Amino acid sequence: MREKARDKRRIEDIISYSENVTRLVKNVTYDEFVKDIAIYYGTMKNVEIVGEAAYMLTKEFKALHPETPWDFVQGMRHVLVHDYANVSSQTLFDTATKDVPEIRRQAQKYLAEMDWESWC
Repeated sequence: MREKARDKRRIEDIISYSENVTRLVKNVTYDEFVKDIAIYYGTMKNVEIVGEAAYMLTKEFKALHPETPWDFVQGMRHVLVHDYANVSSQTLFDTATKDVPEIRRQAQKYLAEMDWESWC
């Protein structure tokens, strides 16, 4: 059961793990990304956790914040977990360098602007 009381922690996880992604790919070219398995799989795992945290948010929270592409975030997690052998390196790199920073910005905004006391 997804509890509203846990939404704040999940948003904090989205921020934390997306920061990991950004640190991993900072100043890394695509060629370096695919050649360095620590960066590649570290990025993959952290993107997966961002997706899992999004997946575990309550439906009410996601409905309140439709500007975030929750289906995309969750879908990327599902691909990384269930179809990992067919993950496109380019898609993962693009997600890490373009999508994850925007998702983090949105999560930071939600964390700062939500009235968490009344939400729970």
